[in-house]
Amino acid sequence: MQAVSFEPEGKELVMNEDDLIVSKTDTKGWITYCNNACASYAEYEIEELIGTPHSIIRSDAMPRCVFKLLWDRIEQGHEVFAYVVNKTKLNNHYWVFAHITPSYDDNGNIAGYHSNRRKPEERQLGIVKGLYKALLQEEAKYKTRKEGLAASTAMLVSLLEENGVDYDEFILTL
Repeated sequence: MQAVSFEPEGKELVMNEDDLIVSKTDTKGWITYCNNACASYAEYEIEELIGTPHSIIRSDAMPRCVFKLLWDRIEQGHEVFAYVVNKTKLNNHYWVFAHITPSYDDNGNIAGYHSNRRKPEERQLGIVKGLYKALLQEEAKYKTRKEGLAASTAMLVSLLEENGVDYDEFILTL
């Protein structure tokens, strides 16, 4: 059984209504661009983020199965909407509602990814926090990360099937 924190790191930084966090990555998830809001909420300087993996801001309170789903979908050329909790350089956290899309080169091949993040709605965030905690608890029941990922993925798929929706419908109708 893995030791897991079901709560995000440090204190919560709350986005302003009009803020827009923007970042771009290559196909491996390495940051190639970020705006001032991205750096500010992450409590980094822009120069510290460029050239690093986007996972530098991945919170331990974010279920691995959600990131797997996200990566599977964007690598197939789909856009993704997701609620994400990120950690900061100073070990705090902030929640976002992310819209992630593939970027294409002149030959129609995926060249990277573009993400816009806004402040999430409180009502939807309450639902998401409960779901993410349950997914993390499922992941923690297993001896290996691989087994935990498989179990939490199965749990998420089962939830979607029970509600008769796909991932996009679930997220966009919260």
